[in-house]
Amino acid sequence: MDGWTLMAEATRDPFVESRHLGAAVIAGPEGVRHAWGDPERVILPRSAVKMIQALPLVASGAADAAGLGPEHLALACASHQGAEMHTRRVADWLAALGLSEADLRCGPQWPADRAARDALIRAEAAPSQLHNNCSGKHAGMLTLARHLGAGPEYHLPDHPVQVACREAFEAVTGAPSPGYGIDGCALPNFAGRLDGIAQAMAWFATAQTRDDAESRAAARLVAAMTAHPEFVAGEGRACTDLMRAGGGRVAVKTGAEGVFTAILPEAGLGVALKIADGATRAADCAVTALLVRLGALSAEDPAVVARLEAPIRNRQGDTVGHVRPAPELLA
Repeated sequence: MDGWTLMAEATRDPFVESRHLGAAVIAGPEGVRHAWGDPERVILPRSAVKMIQALPLVASGAADAAGLGPEHLALACASHQGAEMHTRRVADWLAALGLSEADLRCGPQWPADRAARDALIRAEAAPSQLHNNCSGKHAGMLTLARHLGAGPEYHLPDHPVQVACREAFEAVTGAPSPGYGIDGCALPNFAGRLDGIAQAMAWFATAQTRDDAESRAAARLVAAMTAHPEFVAGEGRACTDLMRAGGGRVAVKTGAEGVFTAILPEAGLGVALKIADGATRAADCAVTALLVRLGALSAEDPAVVARLEAPIRNRQGDTVGHVRPAPELLA
């Protein structure tokens, strides 16, 4: 496929059964450092850029006016599991604003957290919008809408909240967005070039070196993500496990359809990747390899091994193959 290169492959030993193509960019403040595939490819970054969508919440003063702490900011950047620890905090956040679950516009979603899902099934109850993996982001947008004195339909593309999100996206990616698609949670998801998205992550990585309001906001969001990785995703998820393995050296965020971003403050680098076929297993594997390459993760850490050598098991639990990154990502 034009512009794509090998990112990961699945073996059912000793045979290569599947190959996942994609593109990836490592960027620094001065621009692209390394690229695999076409760095100019335009993608929908999906949830991998939630930290950009949260920038107006913090930079505007809305977060401080509402008394939001690091846990709230982590949830504003989250694709969470819908576990009780996630839904309870979002519910309390909305209540503090004088709002409720009904004010969200993300739609209901069955929680990925097994305990939460099983509790709903036992109670013969339906999931609510609080269980939506994006409910923290939406609570943040409701907070910004209240601060701006704007209307309740914050999800519409021409609403001041979404105008602010688009302006933030274009500012940090360095180019006008060519358009948007409507995300699973009903929000516009602005398209951008892969190299621009990686450059945006590098901008976040170097935010602590600057003193403007947007950079201070970016530094706070990165600190919140690395301090509370359990709120960014959840137990067993790549984002949570890899940030814990990084010990604060890296903030990572997955997105639907095989997108992943990473922010490395110590190195001042940003990473963005997209898997052509949208496979999460390949995105998890490829971003892990790149973070090992960059020294942000140890190849011996169990959470890293689990994704660099992701086991494929049969119904009896035997390991019969692996998902591994393309060797070029680690070289």
